[in-house]
Amino acid sequence: MRIFPILLSVSMLTACNSVYMQPNSMERESVVYSTKGGYTLRPVVKEIMAQRGYTVKIGKIKNTNQIAETMGQEFEAIENPSDAKYIVRVAESSEKFRPIWCALNGFWWWRFNMSIVDNESDQEILTWSGRGCASSTARLFERILNELEK
Repeated sequence: MRIFPILLSVSMLTACNSVYMQPNSMERESVVYSTKGGYTLRPVVKEIMAQRGYTVKIGKIKNTNQIAETMGQEFEAIENPSDAKYIVRVAESSEKFRPIWCALNGFWWWRFNMSIVDNESDQEILTWSGRGCASSTARLFERILNELEK
């Protein structure tokens, strides 16, 4: 009986999204690591997870001066918090303003790739590649979390 909502969710996503998940694999009130910043989707993901009881940590910046000099680039290396149970990665392009297409769904259009990894077992429990309007993507992320959580 539980498989029906999963199949329904996946069938609704086939047009614009590709989702692989392991239901009942996340524990609420756990520590979650996410990278800093982001356009608009990454902050929304962190906010939703914090509202659901997760402790969202960003990590510490390592000293990378020597690495940056040798490679001729500026970048930061981030150290994951050692107590993080899950790692959330969101790769996103800059949002596009779509007032007609997304009129009732937040006006912004996102393209993204997201993954959630269980840091203790090294299992990827969510892989989501998609695009969509801001509000509907946030609602879909909430529904995905409902399936992922125990």
